Amino acid sequence: MTGPLLLGVRHHGPGSARAVRAALEAAEPHAVLIEGPPEADALLALAAHEQMRPPVALLAHAVDDPGRAAFWPLAEFSPEWVAIRWALGRGVPVRFIDLPAAHSLALAAQEESADRSHPQEPACPDHAGEPGPPEGAEHAVPTALSADPEWDAVPQDVPPAGRQPQRAQAQRGDPERDAVPDAADMRIDPIAVLAETAGYDDPERWWEDVIEHRGTGDGDMDPRAPFAALGEAMTALREMYGHGGHERDLAREAHMRIQLRAARKEFGDGVAVVCGAWHVPALGEKTTVAADRALLKGLPRVRTEMTWVPWTHRRLARHSGYGAGIDSPGWYGHLFGVPDRPVERWMTKVARLLRDEDRMVSSAHVIEAVRLAATLAAMRGRPLAGLTETTDAVRAVMCEGSDVPLDLIRDRLIVGDVLGEVPDDAPAVPLQRDLSRLQRSLRLKPQALERELDLDLRKDTDAAKSRLLHRLRLLGIGWGEPVTGRGSTGTFRESWRLRWEPELFVKVAEAGVWGTTVLSAATAKAEHEAVSASALADVTALAERCLLAELPDALPVVMRALADRAALDTDVGHLAQALPALARSLRYGDVRSTDTAALGEVAAGIAERICVGLPPACTGLDADGAAEMRGHLDGVHTAIGLLPEAQQLSERWGSVLHRLGERDTVPGVIRGRAARLLLDDGRLEEGEAARLMGLALSPGTPPTDAATWIEGFVGGASGGGMLLVHDERLLGLVDAWLTGVAADAFTDVLPLLRRTFSAYEAGVRRTLGELVRRGPTAASGPPRAEATVPGFGAGLDEQRADGVLPVLGLLLGIDDNDLVGVAR
Repeated sequence: MTGPLLLGVRHHGPGSARAVRAALEAAEPHAVLIEGPPEADALLALAAHEQMRPPVALLAHAVDDPGRAAFWPLAEFSPEWVAIRWALGRGVPVRFIDLPAAHSLALAAQEESADRSHPQEPACPDHAGEPGPPEGAEHAVPTALSADPEWDAVPQDVPPAGRQPQRAQAQRGDPERDAVPDAADMRIDPIAVLAETAGYDDPERWWEDVIEHRGTGDGDMDPRAPFAALGEAMTALREMYGHGGHERDLAREAHMRIQLRAARKEFGDGVAVVCGAWHVPALGEKTTVAADRALLKGLPRVRTEMTWVPWTHRRLARHSGYGAGIDSPGWYGHLFGVPDRPVERWMTKVARLLRDEDRMVSSAHVIEAVRLAATLAAMRGRPLAGLTETTDAVRAVMCEGSDVPLDLIRDRLIVGDVLGEVPDDAPAVPLQRDLSRLQRSLRLKPQALERELDLDLRKDTDAAKSRLLHRLRLLGIGWGEPVTGRGSTGTFRESWRLRWEPELFVKVAEAGVWGTTVLSAATAKAEHEAVSASALADVTALAERCLLAELPDALPVVMRALADRAALDTDVGHLAQALPALARSLRYGDVRSTDTAALGEVAAGIAERICVGLPPACTGLDADGAAEMRGHLDGVHTAIGLLPEAQQLSERWGSVLHRLGERDTVPGVIRGRAARLLLDDGRLEEGEAARLMGLALSPGTPPTDAATWIEGFVGGASGGGMLLVHDERLLGLVDAWLTGVAADAFTDVLPLLRRTFSAYEAGVRRTLGELVRRGPTAASGPPRAEATVPGFGAGLDEQRADGVLPVLGLLLGIDDNDLVGVAR
């Protein structure tokens, strides 16, 4: 080697990775330098560990602010990863030479602060046009994007077409350089410029044809030649566009040149550098050490820590918000991993996936899809069928033109759900180590693919899993979300939806300030939230979460805060909002064998205060306030039935409902709801319910008030429709009132009625329609027991009922005579 070997690559490209491996094999450098944070040099040896499985990422976070973090992802097909493994396998020194993470994290914080101070100014170049972060990773992802803005980073909101006029002028040799916008005004996509120059309208397709579908060389061709050609192209672009809108690259490239000089001084010219192709001209530029140091002088810095963390193919995808993302990590991994016949092997994977989903796909489908993909590639002038051709062939042959199964293929194969692994002895914060230990002991392995987990809390292992997931939720680590289970809805059952995202490692580091174990951290945070909570509902919700997470040391602090807030809060709405959570907490305490006596006393005291203050609080409410209070009414009614002193409180609550149902100053929706709750509890005779309805629907009541009473009595998903089906007397009252509403008032009550009856199931609405069509009979007809409901007879036909006894006896294994005796 006559000088340093500069291997300019596109990050996360299988063609670049193969070319880097071939160039290193040919050159056999004495040292390998890689674009990346130097703080990670001590971690490079772990890349050769047998437990290391890409995709993985280097994670750097600020020690004083763990939420400020950055990722450097590496896949199996990343050129940097190939270079690291090549060097480690041959005992060649390997180092990172990019700007230290201590500077990049501090610069990102500085830029974010400037953006907040000047919201009207344009965004900084490192963030301009980049997609926003996913839910729950506000700090980690933007910093990760800015850590290396040129790793394939292209602002997606500036289409190539928007820059064509300027490029066209430059390519025609226009002497006025001012025709090209200032680099600070727009970020340049070098791949798009080269693709457009070659006559391609799609940069991805050009890159695939030129790089990704190219082998490691033909015949005697020097494997380093493609890098030289790409370097010349990038040099021309840098001469035209300067730093191309990536202003921070100037400091990064200065640091790389300094590290390159040091390596050449130590190892001679036998040094290979693997970096983004955009940086190659800058690394070959002749500058002085003093000039480079001047660019680095005064840069802010923070104290950082680094480690390896697992990554996923899904987080490598561009749509995830990763600035250096690619469209098809699963496809790229396939191209890099297969030894030959990539299209045929890909079609086989697709067929296997579709067969697993019970779709009819035969070998003939695979053969025909391969032929069609090759034909499409030839028609489009491509050297090899790419992802576009294979996808079109799969849609036409295997999916019968439908995009529905194609979406599954995109999700499972083209993007993929691969989750990497890192060695157990990789550096980690103490909280992460404790979490990993618990995950192993409970056999609760993190997975990138979303899955559901059903737990039976009567089993020790399932109860321990539940405690772990609830403690993590309290710490803000959203690995699992509770969902409604498909089986039992009792308190002994829990269902969770689990999905592990790489950003959760940042959340774990962030939560490490609370403690070194999951239990101690959750306890400390619960105690802090109890002391700092200002609303009663927040404290009651926290008490519920503490019981679910089984935090006995935090519960006394929470209970003291709860008693203090409850004593000082005089708002009945706040009390009513807090009581249901306390009642649920008592149930969880029974299930999890937790002492909840103090909690029960607080809950009973709140219930007493609600009984005293609710009637006056329901007087004079507007429509929104009445709707909110109706929800509180339902919650308190359910909660009182769960409290330890349920019988005594229930009697008092019943008298409260009676007062609410008969007080004219209470809004109709609350009066109707109170009457319905009394009827459901058997504390209100049906005749009395009919009387209250008759009063509410009398001609002297404004139509709007009457409609709100109906909404409270039979509205919602509480079985009000079936009540009208089985009690035609009530239906008759509603029907008579509705037909008597004046035309000018009907438009006012129509939205209320539509909202009420639209909540019923279709079968209930159809039955009510049949009843109304033939006319209700309950008001003057036979008693309710004799009423005829469509589809049912007026009485019991014993002869027809006896006809099922032989079959029933056969199923149950009981003699017919014995069965008849039982039936009688």
